Amino acid sequence: MLGQLNHVAIAVPNVREAGEMYRKKFGAKVSDAVPQPDHGVTTVFVDLGNTKLELLEPLGENSPIAGFLAKNPKGGIHHVCIEVDDINAACEQVTAEGITITGTGKPRIGAHGKPVVFLHPKDLYGTLVELEQA
Repeated sequence: MLGQLNHVAIAVPNVREAGEMYRKKFGAKVSDAVPQPDHGVTTVFVDLGNTKLELLEPLGENSPIAGFLAKNPKGGIHHVCIEVDDINAACEQVTAEGITITGTGKPRIGAHGKPVVFLHPKDLYGTLVELEQA
């Protein structure tokens, strides 16, 4: 069911500053900052060729990233995103295996314009996992 790693998401206090650090110190190709109001974050992607880093900054007071940064003020790894061929089949499979899908339990459109779900870290050794339709 699992495909390739799409990205590793890192929560940061300021995506523009963090993106500029990757650009200046590593010569990385860095996207512009894009607000994602449906997810309560602003994102910047750092292209690594074979995968990406997704830098996340809170967008609004109810952002899920705000709570993470309150506990980890300097930031840190928030989740990993793995591609799947069929998001609906993946949802059925993980649910059958007793893995909790966060939120409504249904796919919604993610930062790449594709359906995504998040799997609860309590079921995956403390790691928040995002599944994204390939």
